[in-house]
Amino acid sequence: MAKGMFTQGVCLLTNGKTNIDDIESAFVGSDFEIVKKVPAQNDWRFGGPTLVIAYDPDVNGYAAIDVVDQRWPDSMGDPKKDSITFGAWSMGHFGPYAFPGGLERAAQHCYAWEKGPAVAHAHRGFIRMSYAFGAKDSDPIMPADYDALAELIFVTDIVLALFPVAGVLCYFNPNGEVLRDKGEFRAMRKMCKEQKKTPLPLWMNVRYFQVNQRFSLMDSVGNAQLDLRDVEAIFPQGDIDPNDIDYYVRNVSQYLLGHELRDGDEIDGPGDTNLTWTIEVPEKAAAEPPRRVVRLYPKAHRREIRDALAAIR
Repeated sequence: MAKGMFTQGVCLLTNGKTNIDDIESAFVGSDFEIVKKVPAQNDWRFGGPTLVIAYDPDVNGYAAIDVVDQRWPDSMGDPKKDSITFGAWSMGHFGPYAFPGGLERAAQHCYAWEKGPAVAHAHRGFIRMSYAFGAKDSDPIMPADYDALAELIFVTDIVLALFPVAGVLCYFNPNGEVLRDKGEFRAMRKMCKEQKKTPLPLWMNVRYFQVNQRFSLMDSVGNAQLDLRDVEAIFPQGDIDPNDIDYYVRNVSQYLLGHELRDGDEIDGPGDTNLTWTIEVPEKAAAEPPRRVVRLYPKAHRREIRDALAAIR
């Protein structure tokens, strides 16, 4: 998947009873400008009742907020058995980097919110916030001054505005496979704003896997929303605290906002280990979803780690 007509897309999962009037009411008195209200498409996969919000109208940039009274189609369809869902997915209607099984993986790796998986499973509908450029034939898909970070902040502020709407259960970012409740979402946004940090935890998840009895892997999902590679960190179990690796993956992701990591280069490891880590740019990620990644691991364990990864493929 790649960014096309929809350059960003996040969701709020609902109980299925939320309607477009509820959403419109939430914008009353806000700084968001509703440009128009659009009826539902012939098929919900391509859009329920929709509000169009102005973002950068000079280059035909708008956010579409639609409400759907159907469960999130986590399988993303099938070209033979469910071609409509598959077609909508391939066009980016469920997020430019959504991949089959994303909600299930988000629930499996929802470490900071114990009730998250159960809340997500209970949903019966969703509000979809998609940012789009170039609705006219003469418009470019993305303008020259396209700014992914500004777009994500914009849709994040829309999420904050819509969290109080009746029926909303939680936040779901299908591109970063992130689940958050209202309190945690607001607290994280507030903290990052006060500390002038990029709110990456709202857009990307960090996951934990066991490669074998010797090595573990932690990776990020969602950096592609900022046109960055995701980060994989592979490390010997028992030697390094996984909390240090979590912090390390997030810090490296932040570093990538202004720097490039090249294959074969070296980087300081996490925490106080004083170890040199190797940088690799592999052809594919170690775990789903498929995406561009940069892989980091202790230089001293290079051969063991390569063998361990080869054994699971």
